[in-house]
Amino acid sequence: MKAAELMTRDPACCTPEESAREAARRMEEWDCGVVPVVDDLARRGVVGVVTDRDLPIRVLARGRQAEVTVGEVMTAAPDCVLPDADVEAVERVMAERQVRRVVVIDDAGRCVGVIAQADLARASRVAPSEVSQFDVAQTVERISAPDLP
Repeated sequence: MKAAELMTRDPACCTPEESAREAARRMEEWDCGVVPVVDDLARRGVVGVVTDRDLPIRVLARGRQAEVTVGEVMTAAPDCVLPDADVEAVERVMAERQVRRVVVIDDAGRCVGVIAQADLARASRVAPSEVSQFDVAQTVERISAPDLP
């Protein structure tokens, strides 16, 4: 199975200049937990991601205002995959980077989708011959492994 078959297409995006409040509103409106951060709203150049976890940790917990820019609180330079990447490549990125979501970009670097760990789980039920439940479970375990000193 390829990333293009797993991904949620045309996700909500924002730019680094937008506020954390705007990113949170976009998450609410689109019912999503991640917003890719792009150079411009034509979705070129994925420069980061902001997640539903980044906002409370990097904004609220640090006493910052909701008007702080996304560029100040995003995770920069996320690993991305191409639409023709196989499921194993997606799982590898998630496990190695310990991320629950991966951005999908086209050959021109435009954001075209997002794959969440829930998409992997759903695919393992729908197409178990292509997406192993065991591999998904291992990926989720590696994503969630504590970062011990």
